[in-house]
Amino acid sequence: MANITLVEAVSLALAYELEHDNDVVVLGEDVGINGGVFRATSGLAEKFGEERVIDTPLAEAMIAGMTIGMATQGMKPVAEAQFMGFIFPMVEHIVCHAARFRNRTRGRLSCPLVIRAPFGGGIHAPEHHSESVEAIFAHIPGIRVVIPSSPSRAYGLLLAAIRDPDPVLFLEPKRIYRLHKEEVIDDGEELPLDMCFELREGTDITLVTWGSMVKETLEAADKLAERGISAEVIDVATVSPIDMDTIQESVKKTGRCVIIQEAAKSCSVGSEIAANLAEHGLYSLMAPVKRVTGYDTIMPLFKLEKKYMPSVERILKAVDEVMEVS
Repeated sequence: MANITLVEAVSLALAYELEHDNDVVVLGEDVGINGGVFRATSGLAEKFGEERVIDTPLAEAMIAGMTIGMATQGMKPVAEAQFMGFIFPMVEHIVCHAARFRNRTRGRLSCPLVIRAPFGGGIHAPEHHSESVEAIFAHIPGIRVVIPSSPSRAYGLLLAAIRDPDPVLFLEPKRIYRLHKEEVIDDGEELPLDMCFELREGTDITLVTWGSMVKETLEAADKLAERGISAEVIDVATVSPIDMDTIQESVKKTGRCVIIQEAAKSCSVGSEIAANLAEHGLYSLMAPVKRVTGYDTIMPLFKLEKKYMPSVERILKAVDEVMEVS
């Protein structure tokens, strides 16, 4: 058992699969010799060799095309998009090919690949380095979109993603890469995809979130507890497909819901959760669903990024507004 950070858990999961499955390869820009921009692949090239941990040219479209080719021929490639803002040259390959292979071949071929991408703001990065555009990919049938929020979930969910027979976009919230450590057993045990995780039980209100926003949401829940408000905290984890059964059951118990996301508000994953609650859980709700989100604008540079991202104060304000409705 190791006490490790989220980025170290990613590296641990990659090392486990490389060691136990010869079909697994890791590829991307600087993932080999340098160990990646955030050192998520540090030491893997030395241990497994350059044929298993492959440094590629600075060509995201090529990386995506190679990854799909490998996956359709029996390999299990794990590609890295250095930042989520660099993933857009990959989109044509991901959407038009990776997502459609099972359907296109009537199940004869699958596409067992993972594309990892550090994403989100909060590290004082320049433009194209702070996007949270998970909703773009959540809209595409045939792709799973998974977002870990802790070291143990990063380890277990990445193992499950690599073993999944279909394409998975694995988005790693870089703001919490080294935020805290957690005991992780390197036993190869995966966590289930397509399921929410209940991080805190409560009776008065449900707080739904994912990724780096789990940090602020749990802090808000602690402050609410000091005021006598019992908040249930749900980590969505897989934002496509969404485990709405768990969310609906929680809201049925609490009667109130606030959704917290870093991404912009309009046409978002939070919007889909709110719409589903309105469509299927209206009679469980004692107050309208509130969303605490980023803004419908480009993520600003570092002087303003804290104003863009949801804060504990904004979450508490939304909860107060929901709790006032009787």
